[in-house]
Amino acid sequence: MSLLKRRYCSLLLHRHLKIRGQIFLAETETISKSKAVSSRLEENLKYLRSRLGLDVSFDILIREFNLGRKKAAFVFVDGFANGEYLILIMRSLMQARQKELVPHTLDKVIMELMPFGEISPVDDLEEAIVELLSGPSLLFIDGEKKALVIDIRQYPARSPEEPDIEKVTRGSQDGFVETLVFNVTLIRRRIRDPRLRTEIMRIGSRSLSEVVLLYIEDVANPSIVNKIKEKLLKIKLDGLPMAEKTVEEFITGGIWNPFPLVRYTERPDVAAAHLLEGHVCLIVDTSPAVMIAPVTLFHHIQHAEEFRHNPIIGIYVRWVRILGILVSIFLIPIWLLVAENPEIVPQSLKFIGPKETPNIPLFIQFVFANFGLDLLRLASIHTPSPLATALGLVGAVLIGQIAVDVGFFVPEVLLYIGLVAIGVFSTPSWELSLANRLVHLFLLLLTGIMGLSGFIVGVILLMVKLLLSRSFGVPYLWPFIPLDFPALLSVLLRKPVPLKRYRPAFLHTRDTDTTTKK
Repeated sequence: MSLLKRRYCSLLLHRHLKIRGQIFLAETETISKSKAVSSRLEENLKYLRSRLGLDVSFDILIREFNLGRKKAAFVFVDGFANGEYLILIMRSLMQARQKELVPHTLDKVIMELMPFGEISPVDDLEEAIVELLSGPSLLFIDGEKKALVIDIRQYPARSPEEPDIEKVTRGSQDGFVETLVFNVTLIRRRIRDPRLRTEIMRIGSRSLSEVVLLYIEDVANPSIVNKIKEKLLKIKLDGLPMAEKTVEEFITGGIWNPFPLVRYTERPDVAAAHLLEGHVCLIVDTSPAVMIAPVTLFHHIQHAEEFRHNPIIGIYVRWVRILGILVSIFLIPIWLLVAENPEIVPQSLKFIGPKETPNIPLFIQFVFANFGLDLLRLASIHTPSPLATALGLVGAVLIGQIAVDVGFFVPEVLLYIGLVAIGVFSTPSWELSLANRLVHLFLLLLTGIMGLSGFIVGVILLMVKLLLSRSFGVPYLWPFIPLDFPALLSVLLRKPVPLKRYRPAFLHTRDTDTTTKK
C-alpha cells in the first residue's frame, strides 16, 4: 500500500478528542502532503513557522521551555487554547525531574506527567497543523518523532437560548448555538443511548469545517446513512462560509427546487425526536441550525408546540396552522377569480367581491401588494429590534391607508394581503414559507393573465413538481402519495404518544417498534 493510502487510512481511523466518533476527511487534498515529525525540535518549529506564517499571523504562538534536560515547545492558537489548562500543564512539565522523563519520554509524559485526559500522538506535521487550526494545542519534545495533540480548546460561544423562530409556550428553553461540541452535547443529554453515533468529517480544503453526522445505529436505515455520507465525502470546495446551507445545496441536488428537501431546527428536543424516529441529523460547526433528513412536505408543517399540549389541543393547533398555510397560497388567486368572474359566485356570496370599481386592475394591485409585503418583511430583518414594531405600524397602517385613500388599492386588497401575511408567519418552517411565497406569486400571475385556466394549470404544475420531488429517495408527498392511510391520519391528527407505537414506514428503519427494548 502506498504512503498516501496508508496516511489516508490512518486519518480515517483517527479518534476525535471531543466527540466519540470517527473522523472522515471529505477533502483528500488536505492529506495530499505528508511531512514526518522530525526528532529535532528546531526543524519542526522551522517548518511550522514557514507553513503557518508566524512572522505575519499574530494569533499563532510558540512557547518554548525546558523539559528536564530536553527542550520542548507548545504551539497553540491564541483564543482557542484555555489559558488556565495551558499554565497547569506547563507547570507540571517544567517541574518534572530528569529521572521522571527517561527512558521513553513521550510515554511518561502522557501516562504520568500530563494532568489532562484528551491527548493523542501524531507523527505527521501536516496532520498536526490540521489539528492545531481546529483548536487543540501541540506539544513538541526534542528527540521525539511524534508530537502530542492536547485538546484544551475553548471556543467563543454564547449560552444556549430559546430560538426566536421555534418558540413554545411551555417546554425547554435551550437551543442550539454556533459551537458544534455544545450542540452534540445538547442531543446527548436527551438521547443517552450508547448506539447514538456521531461521525465527524472535515469539509473544505481551506476551512476544514467540521460536520457531524448523527444517527441511532440500530434504528436508522443504513442505506440512507451511507447515501448522505457519500454525498458529504464528494463535496469539493475551499470552505463552508455559509455553513449548513452550503452543505444542503451539495447533498440535496435540488438547486432549482424551491421546496426544502431537508428540515432545519434550532431546538434540541426536535432533533432528538427525529433521531428516535429514524432520521439522520447533520450539524455544521458555526451554525445554530441542525439539518434533518430525509423529510417530506408534512414535516415542515409540524411544530413542537403541538406536542407540548394534550392531543385535542394539538389537533386544533395543527389544523389552524394548516389552514393558515393554505390561505397564504390559495386565498388571493381564488378571490381574484371570483372578483373577475362574478357570474360563477352564488348570490349569497356576492358580498365578497370588490365594492368599488378599481382604478388599477386587481391583478396589478395584488402584485404590488405582495412585493410590498415582502419588502416590509425584508426591511424588518435589517431594522434594529426597538424600531421593528414602529416599522410594521408605518408599513401596515399608514402606507396602506394612504394607498386606499388615493385610489391605488381597493380596501379588499389590503384585507386579503393581510390574511396572506398571517398565513405566511404561521408557517413553522421558514424555508417552506419562502417556497410558498413563490408558489403564491406563480399562481397569482397565471390567474391574472389566463383566468380560471391559468389557475388550473398552475395547480397541476405545482402537484407535478411535488410528485417528482424526492428527499434522499423518499417521495415528498408521502403519506398522501403514495397513500399510507394510517400515517396520513397521524399527519392530519396529532396522535397521542402512547398510541404512536411505530416509526414512519417511509424510513424503512431497522427497529420499527418504538416500544422495543434491547
